[in-house]
Formats: sequence, structure tokens, C-alpha cells
Amino acid sequence: MALFRPRRHFNDLTEQEVLALAISSEEDDGRIYRTYAERLRQDYPDTAAVFDGMAEEEDLHRRRLIARHEERFGKVIPLIRREHVAGYYARRPIWLVENLGIDRIRAEAEAMEQDAERFYHAAAKRSTDTETRKLLGDLAAAEAGHRQTAHHLEAENLDEDSLEAEKATAHRQFVLTWVQPGLAGLMDGSVSTLAPIFAAAFATQNTWETFLVGLAASIGAGISMGFTEAASDDGQLSGRGSPFKRGIASGVMTALGGLGHALPYLIPDFWTATITAFVVVFFELWAIAWIQNRYMDTPFFRAAFQVVLGGALVFAAGVLIGSG
Repeated sequence: MALFRPRRHFNDLTEQEVLALAISSEEDDGRIYRTYAERLRQDYPDTAAVFDGMAEEEDLHRRRLIARHEERFGKVIPLIRREHVAGYYARRPIWLVENLGIDRIRAEAEAMEQDAERFYHAAAKRSTDTETRKLLGDLAAAEAGHRQTAHHLEAENLDEDSLEAEKATAHRQFVLTWVQPGLAGLMDGSVSTLAPIFAAAFATQNTWETFLVGLAASIGAGISMGFTEAASDDGQLSGRGSPFKRGIASGVMTALGGLGHALPYLIPDFWTATITAFVVVFFELWAIAWIQNRYMDTPFFRAAFQVVLGGALVFAAGVLIGSG
């Protein structure tokens, strides 16, 4: 059945099909670069200009390839694309790359050109036909030229001030999307679960039951914080980024904050588990203070005082309630 027909191998393609494949690949890459440019234009206009230039280079190579096809085979170009050829280099979906940040997009663009260059070189070495070898060699040289052009365009459009400005924008976006909700989750998970966990510990003096209380409190708080963060702001007006990313950051860090001092209660001995949990809490609170100082520009000792004082009060409340 045609539905299950395997893809063709590159070695089985005719010279016309190889040229048609190159044309469709250049068209796809040009569209990818233009999409990157549009996605980056608002926050990173200089990098967007780089991708605009790379898209124009792809258009130029596509026009040259079409002209060569018309000279050798006529104006009707066979329909053949990457997905039709087994082993041909693939492009990642744009949605998978564009959400990973500007450095990831730049790296992906360079990898695109490297993949194409390596593929055409390998294909040229396997070819025994002179004209086909020359064609594939020309395409490999064109891909190498794309990379050189990209570096030239970066040097032309991205001066030191532009790079610094884009790094600052990227850092701010990272803080808003990942650090801020993650820190809020870590604080909530570490501090809010202190009372129920230590209250259960001193009330029951049973490490397994205490662990179950801590596990339930941590997972429940993580789910609640994750959904709350994701639903509170879609990021369109605030610029805080994807609500899905922020929800993941907040939910996961909330759960980890609680699990940190719940896991020691897997130790059978009550006092060993409790002392271990207390040590874990100490490091959790100091980690929160360090993150606040590192990413939120909060003076370290002020952050430490706020976090440790709040944690100590919640811890004391849990112990008093459990002991009573």
C-alpha cells in the first residue's frame, strides 16, 4: 500500500530530484529564518536583522538553484522535500526552538547550516557521477558560505552595546519567567510545609506517618502553586513569559521545597530523622536567601534575616502545635 511505502534513500535520487530537494530545503530555511526574525524583532531587533539577512541569502541561493534547474531540466520542479528522503537532515519545529531563548535560537541557526554542509559533503563523496558530485559540492560550499555570511551579519549588526542590551533583556526574561515564580514556589514549599510536617512529627513521633503528611503537603502545594501561577497572568501584558513555563517552575520548586525536609522521615529513628530534617531546612532557607541576592538584587543579610525569621516562626508553630 502507498500509505506504508518507505521513504526513498538519497542515493536513489536522480540529479533532478537532488536539485529539487535543494530548492525546497532553501525555501524552508528561508521561512525559518524569517520566523525567527519576527519572533525576535520586538525584544532583539539587532539579532532580528541578522536573521533577515540570512533569509535573503537563502532566497539568493534558491533563485540560483531554480535557474540552474531550468537550464538543465526545464521549469517543472519535482515535489520532493526533506521528509520524503530517508536519512536526510531534519529541522526542529519552530515552536520547539523559539521558546528556549535567544542563545538557543542562534545556536540552532548555526547547527542548521552545519548539518546541511556536512550532508552535502558526504553526499558528494558517495556520488560517482561527475555532474552530480559537482552539484553536491557546490551546495556544500553554499552552506559554508551561509555560515560565513551569518558571522559577517552578526559583526555588522551586533556591536558590543547591542549584545549587552540583548543579554540584559534575555536575563530579565529568564528572571521573570523562571527565577521569580520558582523562587516563590521554593519559599512557599519550604516555609509553608514546615508547620504541618513538624506538627505531625511531634504529635505522632512516627516517621512513616510524618513522611506521608509531608509528601501529601508538598505534592498538593506544588499542584496548587503551579495552577495558580499559570492562571494568574497570561504574560501578554506583563511580559513575564509563558504561563506554562511559570507554572512548571512554581509547581516543581514548591514540591521540592517541601520534599526536602519530608524525605528525612524515611529514616526510621525519629530523632535522627528530625535532626536531619532540621539541617535540610537550614540549607533550604539559606539557598532561598542566596537566590534572592543573586537574581533579585536583595541584600544577602536582609534576605537571610527575612527568610530565616519567617522559617523559624513557622517551625516553632509546628513544633508547639504538635507537642501540645
